[in-house]
Parts: sequence; structure tokens; C-alpha cells
Amino acid sequence: MASPQQTGKINLAEKLTLFDTHWDPKVVASYNNNDVMVVKFQGEFPFHKHEASDDFFLVIEGVVTMDYENHDSVTFGPGELVIVPTGVVHRPRAEQEAKVLLIEPKGEPNSGDSGMTPAAKDSI
Repeated sequence: MASPQQTGKINLAEKLTLFDTHWDPKVVASYNNNDVMVVKFQGEFPFHKHEASDDFFLVIEGVVTMDYENHDSVTFGPGELVIVPTGVVHRPRAEQEAKVLLIEPKGEPNSGDSGMTPAAKDSI
């Protein structure tokens, strides 16, 4: 029998009220071996890349700028998304707090190759 999470709805706004930390993704659902996460951005994350997967960012609230090592930055807001291809060096940043939906394969460290300790990615 399927669990309610698998067949019911998930309210992202409610999930985002459950934590105040930044750069600390929280898993709200999983599908096809991917984690669907909400996270709050403020400030700059280190430049990094992911060797085995693309990175998916959808802004729910606020404004995010994605800086790239080898081309122009992209700024995006609510309802807009950016997919960073595998192996592309990038850095998300937000001057004011931004709320973001992420999708990545289970076990993929959010820190990529930055040398930073990856977030735990707790489920909420």
C-alpha cells in the first residue's frame, strides 16, 4: 500500500516554515531515485560542479543569481528555473533570502567538488 506522501499533496510553503537555516536542503518527496527538496538561499554558495548529474533549481520566492565560471551569470525569480549541466562550474547566490525547489539524485552531495561538508538533507 502506498504511503500518503506518495499519493497525497505536499505543501511547499508549509514545509518551508519548518526550518530557518540557509544552504540546508530538506527532502520533501522522492521519485525515480531522485530527492525533491526545499532550501533557503542567502549569501553565496562556493563555486563547484557535479560530475555525475545536472542540477535543477526552481525559485519559489525571491531572486537567485547563478554564477558560472566560463560564461555570464543568470538571474531568475519566482516560477523560473535553471538547470546546470553536469560538469559545469557554478555558484548560486541570493542577496536576500530566496526559497528554492531542488531536484537531484539521492545521495548527490549538494556541495559538489567544493570541499565543503555536504548538507545532511534531512526529510521533513
